[in-house]
Amino acid sequence: MLRLLWAVSVRTRYFVRRYMPTNILLDLIRTRRGLKWGIPAMLLAAPYLLAASICVNLITDGGPGWLNLLVPLLVWNTLKFLLIGPVSVVMLMRARIQETVARRRVRLAAEADQIAGGARVSTN
Repeated sequence: MLRLLWAVSVRTRYFVRRYMPTNILLDLIRTRRGLKWGIPAMLLAAPYLLAASICVNLITDGGPGWLNLLVPLLVWNTLKFLLIGPVSVVMLMRARIQETVARRRVRLAAEADQIAGGARVSTN
């Protein structure tokens, strides 16, 4: 039974990660090229929060009960977009630091090769 539950949860997670639009967008933002879009993506939290508020108001005014299923989904998407901003800034800083370190290593290696090459020429 536990194996069945595990398999179902893995397949559900795969489906959600692969086909849900918010997860696709968040995966694109987490790439190196997409990190700069983390802060602007936080603005997408506002429509999700507005939609959740509208659903709650409709429910309290006697609307259909299935809207109760949408409210947690909309709030969850709001939180995801609010958190991707700071997370993307941290990831972007880390990526830029790693790129700077890599450029510095390449430059120092080139300078060392140039110095070593110049020393070899002068000894001959």
